[in-house]
Amino acid sequence: MAAKNLNLIVCGVGGRMGGAVIRAIKQTAGVQLVAGIDKPGSPRLGKDAGEISGAGHLGVTISDEIELYLQPNTVIIDFTQPEASLGYLRAAAKTAAPIVIATTGFNPQQSAAIKRLSRRSPTLLSANTSLGVNVLVSLLGKAAKMLGDDYDVEIIEAHHRFKKDAPSGTALALGRSVAAALNRDLDKIGIHGRKGIAGERSKKEIALLSIRAGDIVGD
Repeated sequence: MAAKNLNLIVCGVGGRMGGAVIRAIKQTAGVQLVAGIDKPGSPRLGKDAGEISGAGHLGVTISDEIELYLQPNTVIIDFTQPEASLGYLRAAAKTAAPIVIATTGFNPQQSAAIKRLSRRSPTLLSANTSLGVNVLVSLLGKAAKMLGDDYDVEIIEAHHRFKKDAPSGTALALGRSVAAALNRDLDKIGIHGRKGIAGERSKKEIALLSIRAGDIVGD
């Protein structure tokens, strides 16, 4: 018996990553796009998700009603904004649909809501879905534990001018990995900029500095 295709819903079809996911789906056997979701009022609503993403015509119309497409064997992939992601997670929780949330910029209250809703729906929350980056996060924590407090930590990240959150989710993941390894609280000792006579650098601070310019994919 032939295996069934895995049905995918992509939220954020008009964004860079949403478009990249749709193009990857087209080239991958065993998966199919069943819905492209965009925000209410978007000029992309009603258009073909494949044409918008550069994948060519797919016959999948962009909608803002994710509930219409939540069927068995369906997984949601979300690259949007924090409030939108929470809405999609709430919809997923009603049917226990698995969801991959690759959105960044959640505040503590939103993160707590994700943790609560994830009890009702299989949820993967990742600031960066790259295998290499996740290996880096792990290795950085191990290196920090070995090196201890005698080394300064400065994380400098660069992204395109359209990125809305700073520091990036990847930079935060790296910072948290170091902080956890050194028994520090990143929320308390994290530095996000310096100006004027700021005084000497404290021994335990971890700096996360952001550059936003041009079309930098992410460094």
